[in-house]
Amino acid sequence: HPSAPSAADWQFEADVQGVPGGLGLRYLLRGEVGRLRLGNDRGRGRELWKQTCCEAFLAPAGATGYFEFNFTPSGAWAAYRFDARRQGMQPLDLPRPPDITTSRDDRRLEVTVQLALPFASGAWRLGLAAVLEEQVGTMSYWALAHPGPQPDFHDPAGFLLDIAAA
Repeated sequence: HPSAPSAADWQFEADVQGVPGGLGLRYLLRGEVGRLRLGNDRGRGRELWKQTCCEAFLAPAGATGYFEFNFTPSGAWAAYRFDARRQGMQPLDLPRPPDITTSRDDRRLEVTVQLALPFASGAWRLGLAAVLEEQVGTMSYWALAHPGPQPDFHDPAGFLLDIAAA
């Protein structure tokens, strides 16, 4: 997001595919990976958006409620349900923890996630994003779209990907 620029030269890609009972997500970051704080926590976490993490926002087509998923390169994860934009946040139980795999070298960080969903597939809107925390404390915000003047991954106008009903 232009309001939180990074001094580093990053390139961010993300993609998704439907898999039986869930989603397969891939986040790819190119740049000076050694500049990032990657953490070392694993398992279910809280407030992961305050550190380097990959995010997915999933909304049923035509609904005001949505789901937020956070994944760190170290293997921590979080899942939430919202009744409306930034309202009614509750932890979301998953059928099993996400399978998070990370590969990296000096110029590339790839995080892949197999996410089992606790609800039936349907028609969805999806937003993919990442928060990058650098060793010097700088935070930058990356998404397929930034619809507003401030970074806000919860803005439904940023949920750009359509996933058809299975």
